[in-house]
Amino acid sequence: MHPAHHPHHAHHRHGGRHHARHEGRHEGHHGGHSGHGPFAGERSGRRERIFESGALKLVVLQLVGQQPSHGYDLIRAIGDLAGGGYAPSPGAIYPTLTLLEDMGLVEATTQEGGRKQYAITEAGRSHLVEQDEALQRTLAKLAQGKHRADRGRAPELQRAMDNLKTALRLRFDSATPPDQAAIERMAAAIDQAALAIERA
Repeated sequence: MHPAHHPHHAHHRHGGRHHARHEGRHEGHHGGHSGHGPFAGERSGRRERIFESGALKLVVLQLVGQQPSHGYDLIRAIGDLAGGGYAPSPGAIYPTLTLLEDMGLVEATTQEGGRKQYAITEAGRSHLVEQDEALQRTLAKLAQGKHRADRGRAPELQRAMDNLKTALRLRFDSATPPDQAAIERMAAAIDQAALAIERA
């Protein structure tokens, strides 16, 4: 069971109050938070707003309740729920996990390599029951977005697009982000692929 939350604990939880103040910014401004590269933000500016205030927190809690998860597991899982056209950034997921931990709704264990795995607490399960109506609204919205994204989309093209997004995200989130010359080479490769697609 997670220890009881109190002000001294929150002060030393890497700015839990700071994360709480900015939770709405992380959840609401899709595409506005750019992180370290063009695919690090939540990238939903072309779609209707998915997460109302506090909704990302509920979806993360629900997923962690299904099975203990790492941050990137949650990013992929939410992307799957939304149909691959949207994924929250690490800059949204990790502060949300920290906030949930500060609230006593999840607990973290540090595994080999320093990665944290998060599991739901009894308080977290009770919170999900209390907020079930809001959670179901958000899950329904994600399902609708997935239906629109999947409709008429060839799975082979979706796989290729996901591979491109993942490659770019990993490259820009690496310890040594690409320099300008590498960025120009990547842009040229994507331009060439676009031309090939036009001629296909």
